[in-house]
Amino acid sequence: MSDDGDFNLDELDDGSRSGAGDGGPEDAPSHVPERPRSASDLEAVYDIPVQVSAVLGKSHMQVNQLLKLGRGAVVELDRKVGEAIDIYVNNRLVARGEVVVVEERLGVTMTEIIKTDRS
Repeated sequence: MSDDGDFNLDELDDGSRSGAGDGGPEDAPSHVPERPRSASDLEAVYDIPVQVSAVLGKSHMQVNQLLKLGRGAVVELDRKVGEAIDIYVNNRLVARGEVVVVEERLGVTMTEIIKTDRS
């Protein structure tokens, strides 16, 4: 086997595959979940609440500086005007986007989806 996780199906020949060999569900290893095939397959997760955060920028300061802030104080962020903002779902970065105004409310439009390796 190689170090990057690639493998040959021949290396898995430990009797876990049936003799049919047609690639059907009975040939799939029992520990690999089947992928959803349509939106209706995901109905079980539709009602799960998630926290979505759009981060305009960040700033680091000492507590004494924080305590000196008053009404109208300006906190400089680490982003520039027009730079993409980060969009998090349950504290995991999932996308980048831009701030938009929707009927006098702020919104976010996604411009880039972030794909991360699951570990």
